[in-house]
Amino acid sequence: GDHRVRTRGKARTEYRDRSDREGVRRILADHESAVRPLVERFGGRVVKNIGDSFLCLFSSATDALRASLEIQKVDPTEHELAMRIALTTGDIEIIEGDAFGDSVNLASRILAKAAPGEIWFGAGTRACMNAAEIAWESVGWFRLKGVPGEQQCFRVVPENRVWLPHAVVAAAESDKLVRIQRGKPQPSLPPDPIVLFEGFEPGSADLSDAMDALPVLDPASLFLATYRIAPEDRQGWTEFASGLVIGQPAAIDAAIFDITRPLNETGEIYALDGSATIYLELVLRGLALPAVPLSDVVAAYSYELLPDGHWVTRSDRAMLRVEVTPDKVTILPLRNDISIAGALVPSGEPVELRTPVAIATAAGVVQYCPIQSGYIGALLLDTSMKLGIKNGQTAEIGRKPNPPGLAFPSREGQDNIRWCSGQRAARARSEDFSLDRVLVGRQQAAIKPERGSIELHPLHEECATYVLREGRIGRAKRPVRVRIGDMIVAGTNVIGLRAPE
Repeated sequence: GDHRVRTRGKARTEYRDRSDREGVRRILADHESAVRPLVERFGGRVVKNIGDSFLCLFSSATDALRASLEIQKVDPTEHELAMRIALTTGDIEIIEGDAFGDSVNLASRILAKAAPGEIWFGAGTRACMNAAEIAWESVGWFRLKGVPGEQQCFRVVPENRVWLPHAVVAAAESDKLVRIQRGKPQPSLPPDPIVLFEGFEPGSADLSDAMDALPVLDPASLFLATYRIAPEDRQGWTEFASGLVIGQPAAIDAAIFDITRPLNETGEIYALDGSATIYLELVLRGLALPAVPLSDVVAAYSYELLPDGHWVTRSDRAMLRVEVTPDKVTILPLRNDISIAGALVPSGEPVELRTPVAIATAAGVVQYCPIQSGYIGALLLDTSMKLGIKNGQTAEIGRKPNPPGLAFPSREGQDNIRWCSGQRAARARSEDFSLDRVLVGRQQAAIKPERGSIELHPLHEECATYVLREGRIGRAKRPVRVRIGDMIVAGTNVIGLRAPE
């Protein structure tokens, strides 16, 4: 079938706000005069244009991608253009000179996800292209409007661009990135390093020697810098459970320099009140997983993890998803830099969790802990949501606690729920039911440290509060003593009790 490439060029907002209609028309005319010859040079044709968008057809996936790279280089006017391009491959139907079909719709939906200045394409194009001729990488799985299920999307990497994996960025920021370059002495390694091999051919003896010279490291901490890579080499490296950094050396150097260069900034300094001695710190630690079926209403549910460590019902920025059914907990990576028990897991490949395990993500290491008694497990990762409590002070937790209090994150919506059958579930759907609203009260519980002890007071009769200690969980039906290191479970929230640092 033909190959569709959809392009869209957008002038900077501040220019358009100042321009008249004739100025906008001139920009679009210049844009079309530059794009059309490039499409035709690579064997394509422009089917139609709508405003600042073009629908083009190619008979070759690789030629469509090559044309897209050339189009991205175009700046036909004195005004900056931010172009985004999306491609799909599949059957189409031509009716009165226009193109119709699922592939055309899919290209439009992918285009809506692509960022300005980027070229995205779907799995059909990935299967048909010459994968060694185009530098590309996966950008994960996405829900696209009007398209069933989830679609894996990919991105072309131009010679002047690189998108560093989250783990490499975090390591560069914390001085734990070790760059091992071919022909140069191997540098010393800090604790818990991320290693980036540069200038090595995949599968070469030089690369094997450099890896053999390292101490024993988690394969998920090893990355190979490369650009155009043959499919068998890509598969061989990723099966080793390691990551790829797709980019030219100059682009990688520039990206790492931008992260590590000293900043000349004038930040504000905030002085803490020395008279306010914090005795106890409450930390939102992660996601508790209630067992299902839940009250004959919820048959299964899911949550997704954002790069900032917070769990939400649904997000296009999510890195992974946890799914809970009556008999199991499953992790589904939505990006390619997720490792479970030290092994990288390809995006879209589900992994069942049965025992305690570490899940390495860009947000940090998520610890899975199986638990029982109304819950099936918990996913623990400290967030930035904290509250310090002074000795003798009472603090509440809940959806809307009285101050001083730790407010739980709002996770509204029903997109993450699979319902039971029956009238009870139907009524819950119509009443805007969500796990976080039903299982958590506005004022759920209170914590009071006083004279060397800490008391937990449940405040809500219907929304239960639990104490999690060393893997065992129990409901607090009346005021109970808790201690540093315990965790409080309220609905889908886990709160840790910490000594202040």
